[in-house]
Amino acid sequence: MTVLYDAGCPLCVHIRHWLLGQAQLVPLALVPAASYEAVSLFPRLDHGATLREITVVGDRGQVWTGTDAFIVCLWALAEHRPKANWLATPAGRPFARTAMLAAAAWRGATRPGGVPDGAGADGCGDDLCAVPPTGPDRLGHRD
Repeated sequence: MTVLYDAGCPLCVHIRHWLLGQAQLVPLALVPAASYEAVSLFPRLDHGATLREITVVGDRGQVWTGTDAFIVCLWALAEHRPKANWLATPAGRPFARTAMLAAAAWRGATRPGGVPDGAGADGCGDDLCAVPPTGPDRLGHRD
């Protein structure tokens, strides 16, 4: 599956790094939304919309956005698949939606310069950001 993320959004870039550090049951390719690579891979997608909302594209052309994309990303991860299965239920879906709304609010409050053209303000356009090293952080927590 391919996850299209906003490379100009610090939260989105952080989540990208986190996803890449997780054990994946379904391989995830993370590509900056609206980048040359994204447009080449998926020419029929609305790439402006992919900058506004997380988008996941499956190997058979399935497209998930927003809350569904969030759940599918978790479903691809070994440790989080049971949580994703629950979040996809009528009982769990409101929690997934609330998480997405909170992330969107934080993103809107912290994202510099409005909607990007695909190249991140942090230099991460075209998927050039490295995954940060894993291990204890300065407070002793693990990633």
